[in-house]
Amino acid sequence: PIPDDIIERNGLCPYAEALRSIHFPADMTSLERAKDYFIFEELYLFSAAVALSGGDKTANDGSAPHIDINTPAEDFYRALPFTLTEAQKRACGEILSDMSSGGTMKRLVSGDVGSGKTVCAAAAVYFSAVNGFQSAMMAPTEILASQHYADLSPLLDKFGIKSALLTGASTPAQKKRIYAGLADGSVMFCVGTHALLSEGVRFEHLGLAVTDEQHRFGVRQRNLLARDNPHVLVMSATPIPRTLAMILYGDLSVSAIDELPPGRQKVDTFVVGESYRARLNAFIEKQVREGHSVYIVCPSVEGVEDKDGDKDAHLPEGEIFSLFDDTADSSLPLKNTRDYADTLRSALPDIKIGVLHGRMKNAEKDAVMQSFADGSIQVLVSTTVIEVGVNVPNATLMIVENAERFGLSQLHQLRGRVGRGEAKSYCVLVSDSQTETARSRLAVMKNNSNGFDIAKYDLEQRGPGDFFPKNGDARQHGALGLRLASLCDNMDTLTRASECARQTIAEDPSLERHPSLASALKRILND
Repeated sequence: PIPDDIIERNGLCPYAEALRSIHFPADMTSLERAKDYFIFEELYLFSAAVALSGGDKTANDGSAPHIDINTPAEDFYRALPFTLTEAQKRACGEILSDMSSGGTMKRLVSGDVGSGKTVCAAAAVYFSAVNGFQSAMMAPTEILASQHYADLSPLLDKFGIKSALLTGASTPAQKKRIYAGLADGSVMFCVGTHALLSEGVRFEHLGLAVTDEQHRFGVRQRNLLARDNPHVLVMSATPIPRTLAMILYGDLSVSAIDELPPGRQKVDTFVVGESYRARLNAFIEKQVREGHSVYIVCPSVEGVEDKDGDKDAHLPEGEIFSLFDDTADSSLPLKNTRDYADTLRSALPDIKIGVLHGRMKNAEKDAVMQSFADGSIQVLVSTTVIEVGVNVPNATLMIVENAERFGLSQLHQLRGRVGRGEAKSYCVLVSDSQTETARSRLAVMKNNSNGFDIAKYDLEQRGPGDFFPKNGDARQHGALGLRLASLCDNMDTLTRASECARQTIAEDPSLERHPSLASALKRILND
C-alpha cells in the first residue's frame, strides 16, 4: 500500500521482502528491516486514514490576510501587567511568524490550565488589529465567552481596539448594534458563542478566528467561522503530546506552552478510600467555613450502569481520555450527582449545594456556574462538564469520586479547576479500587503535576482512542489496532509517515493512482 517513491525516500525494504522476513528472517538485521517497514506502514496507513476522513480542516486553502512582520509586538508586551514566560514568548513568536508568512496560519496552542494560552490569543488579535483586520473568538459556553471578554477587552482598549460580546443572551438591540459594528469594521474584536455563526453576522474583513476548546464544536461550526479564510488559532487546555496533537488536529501546527507563570501554586493531591468519608465531609465544611468554594465531580448523572452495559450513557461529554476505563473495578458502585447532592445536603445542611451536569440546558448550566462563581453556591456537585469552565479563584478543593473511572489527563484537567487564587488548594481522589492498574494510575496523579507528562503516561496506558468513529460513535480509549507501532515509542517515524501520507492524499485525493492504498484504507475506515 505504500507508494514506491515513499519506500525509497524513507530507506525501507520492499513489501515482499518485509513480509518474508517478518515470518522467516535470515538474521536479526533482516528482521529489524522488516519491523521498520511494518511500523512505518501502520503509521502511514493510520495517518492517511486521518487525512482521508477529513482530518480537521479548520480553514480554507486560500491565503489569509498578510500581517506585517514588523508589527510592533513589544508595544503589546509592555502593556501587559505581567511578564510573559519563555514558553508564551515562543508561542507568540510562532503566531506572528505564521501570520506574516504569506500563507494561512493554522495553529494549535496547547498547555496546562493556567499556563497562559489566552494572552497568546490576545497577541494574535493585536497583530491582526494593528494591520487593519478584525478578529473573532468562539467559546463553548456563554460564561466562558463572558470571562474572555472581561479579561481581554480592557487590555485591547489600551490600543484603541474596540471589542464586543455576542452570545445567546445578547438583547436584540445589542445584537443589532454589534452586527452593524462588525459589518462596518468599527468592532475589531468579537468574543462569542455559537451566536457568532448567526445569519446576521458579517465581518468587514475578518483576519483571525480563535476557537477555545474546539473539540466542543462540530467541524461544520468551526468551518463556518473560517468561511472568510482568516488565520486560525485553536486553544486547548488539554496538554497533548505533540505527536498525538499532530494526528488529532491534522493540518494544524502545534505550540506547546509547557511552563506555568510564576506564582501559580501547586495543588496538593491525595488518594483516599470510602473510609475517609466523615473526614472528607469535615474538610468540605472547613473550606466553606473559611469562605472558599468546593467542586465535587461524580462519574454518573443519576444512577448505576445501564443493564445492557452501556457505561457511556451516563456521561454527557465524549472527549479524548474522558470515558470509563475498561480496566476499572466494575464491582464498585458509581457515585452520581443527584444522589450525592441529596446525601451531602443531609450531612451538611447549612451549606448551599448546587448540581451541574451535561443533560441540563445551556442556560441552566450557565446560571449554576455563575452562582458558583459569585459564591451563592458554595459546593458544586457536577459531572465532568466543569472540566473546561469559568475561572473561580475562590475554589480551593476538588473532590473526584470513583477516580479510578477517569483518564489521567481528565483528572489533571479537573485538578486545574482549583489553585487559581492565593489560598492553598487541594485535590482529593476518592477510590476504593484495589486493582494494580488503578492504584498505579492514581499514584501518577498524586506524585506528578506536569500535564504533558501525565498525558504521555495516559496515552501509553490507555491508548489514544478510536479516531475513525463508526455510525457516529467513537470509543475514547483503547488501542488503534497497531501491531508493531507505538505512538509513544515511534514518534519520529510517525512524523515522517504523517508527512508522507498527507502528501499522498493531497496529490491524489481519490486515490485512483493508488488502488492498493485505497483498499487498505477502506478496511481501516469501514471495518
